[in-house]
Amino acid sequence: MRTYIFLALVAVAVADVSHVVRTGEADAQIVSQDADVFPDKYQYQYQTSNGISGQEQGALVNEGREDASIAVQGSSGYTAPDGTPIQITYIADANGYQPSGAHLPTTPAPVPIPDYIARAIEYIRTHPPKPEVGQRI
Repeated sequence: MRTYIFLALVAVAVADVSHVVRTGEADAQIVSQDADVFPDKYQYQYQTSNGISGQEQGALVNEGREDASIAVQGSSGYTAPDGTPIQITYIADANGYQPSGAHLPTTPAPVPIPDYIARAIEYIRTHPPKPEVGQRI
């Protein structure tokens, strides 16, 4: 029984309680906030005392048509725990959500096709295989 009590005390002592510790982030206040909402458009903006901010505007496009949708553009920003400022801008419309920001991953540049592969492709293009006897085309 003493062993279980000892193990329970060790578990409590080494438990990760970092999520319970209160930081200044929990006490952040809204510094400014504004919003206008109408049937065919809207806009809002906000800023907090800990540096978080955001703004967005949206408008109804193709009103009354089957392809009616809302076109949106906006941005938000904050400071990462390591001190890096994070800023993201975005557009969301008929072409989907399109974010941009220095911290976002990017697609690597395409690797050029090696010369020997390009030559082989060109040869196959100019010398298509001939159908075998009995093979349907």
